[in-house]
Amino acid sequence: MYDNKIKIEFESKSQNEGFARVAIAAFVSQLDPTIEEITDVKTAVSEAVTNSIIHGYENKKDGIVVIEAMLSGNDITIIISDNGKGIKDVSQAREPLFTSRPDLERSGMGFTVMETFMDSLQVESQEGRGTRVVLKKKFDSVS
Repeated sequence: MYDNKIKIEFESKSQNEGFARVAIAAFVSQLDPTIEEITDVKTAVSEAVTNSIIHGYENKKDGIVVIEAMLSGNDITIIISDNGKGIKDVSQAREPLFTSRPDLERSGMGFTVMETFMDSLQVESQEGRGTRVVLKKKFDSVS
């Protein structure tokens, strides 16, 4: 069960990545996070949304990215999903420095960054069907 929940859908345009960061930051502010905690969440969400736009939809503007966020006590669960091309090999994609888009000079650190800033990361994907990233974090600063 959760205390509060939001769901946001937006087009797969790179300018919407900033919107996603701000929206999640505003939602998580209910937990009175530290600046560091909110920066961690914003960074992880930014990476997940960017992956959906650049890799899932290959920068095509006709895709939809969905973010769901649930608060439960001092925990947040954030789900970022798309119906893009999916990931052929999730294990390989999670390896540091692996990128499916070397032509764009991508660093291949997206999943590593998400794992670093969140308590847990789960990636589910099917080729041709899309990807679902589940991020979880517990906040220590809740009064």
